[in-house]
Amino acid sequence: METLLATLQEDLKQQFGDAILAIEQDYDFPVIIVAKNQLKAVLSYLKDDEKHQYQFLTTLCGIHFPDNEQDKEFCIMYQLHNLVANKRVRIKSFMPEHDVAIPTVTDLWLTANWMERQEYDFFGFDFVGHPNLKRILNMDEMNYFPMRKQYPLEDLQRDDKNDKMFGR
Repeated sequence: METLLATLQEDLKQQFGDAILAIEQDYDFPVIIVAKNQLKAVLSYLKDDEKHQYQFLTTLCGIHFPDNEQDKEFCIMYQLHNLVANKRVRIKSFMPEHDVAIPTVTDLWLTANWMERQEYDFFGFDFVGHPNLKRILNMDEMNYFPMRKQYPLEDLQRDDKNDKMFGR
């Protein structure tokens, strides 16, 4: 695993320089933090380069960190799998709440189509160039994105749900 991490670090730093913000080992996956403006280039490189061949997009998901530092409230995460060598890698990119537009990767992986629609539907990510970016699981009339952590989990005005009723 150390070799994979070192290889990725050396190769990606050489190819993309400062666009690679960090590379670290998280559990059993190397995790690469990429600048938003080079995200698609890095993903394309990892897929098509003969040395890496991460040709299977396992997961694409959004994450909302409302308590993160400014301009890093939203994260998009891709997990790629090299099926031949059985190696996995996780790519993350952070972005501000006011700019959640990122290029689509449906031209790299067709499976991204559904996943991008889901992340649009729940988080409001704008996948620029997506062939049919519209809600997939929620109603079209919804004017908010339900997975954003913008509202308290409980109604703070209710007085029937105080701590003594829950043994707190």
